[in-house]
Amino acid sequence: MGIIERIKEIEAEMARTQKNKATEYHLGQLKAKIAKLRTQLLEPPKGSSGAGEGFEVTKFGHGRVALIGFPSVGKSTLLTMLTGTHSEAASYEFTTLTCIPGIIHYNDTKIQMLDLPGIIEGASEGKGRGRQVIAVAKSSDLVLMVLDGSKSEGHRQILTKELEAVGLRLNKSPPQIYFKKKKTGGISFNSTAQLTHVDEKLCYQILHEYKIHNAEVLFREDATVDDFIDVIEGNRKYIKCVYVYNKIDVVGIDDVDRLARQPNSIVISCNLKLNLDRLLARMWDEMGLVRIYTKPQGQQPDFAEPVVLSAGRGGCTVEDFCNHIHRTLVKEVKYVLVWGISARHYPQHCGLSHPLTDEDVVQIVKKKEKEDSGGRGRFKSHSNAPDRISDRVKKAPLKT
Repeated sequence: MGIIERIKEIEAEMARTQKNKATEYHLGQLKAKIAKLRTQLLEPPKGSSGAGEGFEVTKFGHGRVALIGFPSVGKSTLLTMLTGTHSEAASYEFTTLTCIPGIIHYNDTKIQMLDLPGIIEGASEGKGRGRQVIAVAKSSDLVLMVLDGSKSEGHRQILTKELEAVGLRLNKSPPQIYFKKKKTGGISFNSTAQLTHVDEKLCYQILHEYKIHNAEVLFREDATVDDFIDVIEGNRKYIKCVYVYNKIDVVGIDDVDRLARQPNSIVISCNLKLNLDRLLARMWDEMGLVRIYTKPQGQQPDFAEPVVLSAGRGGCTVEDFCNHIHRTLVKEVKYVLVWGISARHYPQHCGLSHPLTDEDVVQIVKKKEKEDSGGRGRFKSHSNAPDRISDRVKKAPLKT
């Protein structure tokens, strides 16, 4: 029996099992088994020579956005209108067969947008090259799920289910669970919050399913069984997602208002070029890009090319800013002068842990080079004057 058949058999058993206090331990074990099988499903087959054909393209710019959706929902048209890169669009499905990158120039930054082939139901199992598409989405900073506003709401649930099946968690934060494997000592279970979904016995059974008998577990919040399994797996990707409803020009105003009021959603029309500017602003807010302008000592700030930071790519503190310029700069920093919203007064003397906000101006003051430890002034044990003629070392004569 293959992995896919075993997953379907366990899912059928979960559907047959009633959910109550007596069966929650059995359901927790079944969820752990499914998570293990899906992890095996994502691994490359044994004995395969080299890497298979994929869609991965080189990262470029200050952020990456992936377009995911069913075929013929307007992904290629949206890429062409926002980036100017030509992506073939036609009236038949699966027009785009590979990954097509484009660059958006917005607020003095460069954002890479990827037009991916349409995925279908069962993409997490490998149908329609769905694994390659989802693998590219894992390397993105933001996912734009393009949906057809004139079709049913079931498409959104299907795509979300397919992405979560391969380890993508949309619009979620990592659970506050501390987990560490140990060599000896058994399982240590503690919690700082009242748990309503998980207890100690259920955690022991899930860990035994993974053949883990020595570990330290600490719950800092009321997490679920799925959150605990995600922490054990350790390969989950928590990413932000914006649901983009296209083709709103063919539906009524009541449906447009209903779609626009849903959380993490925005409505557009590529045909009539409606609401595209708000889509760019929403992308900017979700990615959390921070522009930092540099100011050399005694000169005006350089507003031409900012240093772009983000929480998903290193962080937004002064130390992250210095590491972005050069990794050895942190050791030479004496203090930093900051102008902007993050400063209480202009300029503010800041340390390496100071958080920066968008459009701050930063001036770095380096440490002065230390003098030799030979004393100062008349207490110097050596002189900086040039050597006397009698003390100079004579060079060896040249060989002829």
